[in-house]
Amino acid sequence: MKELLLRIILLCAPFSVQGTTPAYDQFFTGDVLRYDYLLCGNHSTASVIPCELKKEKQWSGSHYAMVDRLNLGTYRFQVYDQISGELIFSKGFSPLFQEWQSTPEAKQKSKAFYQVIRFPFPKKSIILKVEKRDYNGQYTGIFSQTIDPDNYFIINEITRNVPIERIQYTGDYSHKIDIAILAEGYMANEMDKFVADAKRLTDSLFAVAPFSQLKNYFNVYALKTASAESGTDIPGEHIYRNTLFNTTFYTFNISRYLTTSDMKTVCDMAADVPYDQIIVLVNSSRYGGGGFYNFINVCSADNKLSANVFIHEFGHGFGGLADEYYTSEVAFEDYYNLKVEPWEPNLTTLVDFDSKWRNLVDPSTPVPTPREERYNSIVGAFEGGGYLSKGIYSPMEDCRMKSNITRDFCPVCQRAIKAVIMENSK
Repeated sequence: MKELLLRIILLCAPFSVQGTTPAYDQFFTGDVLRYDYLLCGNHSTASVIPCELKKEKQWSGSHYAMVDRLNLGTYRFQVYDQISGELIFSKGFSPLFQEWQSTPEAKQKSKAFYQVIRFPFPKKSIILKVEKRDYNGQYTGIFSQTIDPDNYFIINEITRNVPIERIQYTGDYSHKIDIAILAEGYMANEMDKFVADAKRLTDSLFAVAPFSQLKNYFNVYALKTASAESGTDIPGEHIYRNTLFNTTFYTFNISRYLTTSDMKTVCDMAADVPYDQIIVLVNSSRYGGGGFYNFINVCSADNKLSANVFIHEFGHGFGGLADEYYTSEVAFEDYYNLKVEPWEPNLTTLVDFDSKWRNLVDPSTPVPTPREERYNSIVGAFEGGGYLSKGIYSPMEDCRMKSNITRDFCPVCQRAIKAVIMENSK
């Protein structure tokens, strides 16, 4: 009854609906079609260069919510049945490339990032479309390709047979959200440490609402992917390590920003388990991480704040939540258009506040809400967020998406996370 009431409540949340849900068995098998490509461009351009197609086992996503209704992500891909033209699958995502586009470097040169998208393996020919959200918040097409599932160039090979340990298993993957945690910078003789680190950080995630309330919606797997050396690259200190996924600090020259661009190797290794989210856990005591919606989450394991970072980055990668801080060093310029509403559910420009969390604000609370002590524990619209101190607003004085001081997600972020859980566990 509790889960039913939660679903009813979330159906009333302010998320736009796109399309209807097709019958899974009509269009798809139980396998996965993986599409690898390069996303290339500069500050103002983006294009797709296909790399390879792969058939993988075990589609772990929902068999019911096939067309994305959440309208989250800077990019999205859509799958159409070629014969009928019906939209049969879609998903939003935010790759590392879209952040790079807002850096000063992108104004000077072009660059390519390896990307992977996955969707249920089609029974008949489909049309794959990739779209990018422009500065005004509207999706525009950047790529389209027809794919024949009988094409013999679709690679169908055995997986890497990575040793796996279940951190948590609550039921069949088609009705759960499956998380694959991959070891990075752990040598073969360090796998006991990796499993212990993965368990410790997973426990920290499920100790925080709303994950603490909905723990049984998740399966978690630890994949013992060994590296030749311990640690990771720290270019600013001339430290380089031979690791499996080529993670590195100093992404975009920000010392704490820990990411990987080697999505091919990451997804090759993750293919041994059904997964909806990937977390790359890095064997390092340095503070840092990075999270990208429906793409990848990266976090160091041994810093005193690693649990906080783990939770924060999963807020990005799983929940589609934005950073709410506005004073820290970042590499981005003109990241948000203040004349439109951000797509992230926990930021607003007040252009269309009704579409965000106005219904959670008490009528007596002023909007905008002053950052004063008397408003510290209530939902409002506090100026500052998304790396900007002016013109953009966040829901509370503090939140898991703003600082390491508080342990909790604010009510707005909790509602957004719950919506994602409900959408992906049908």
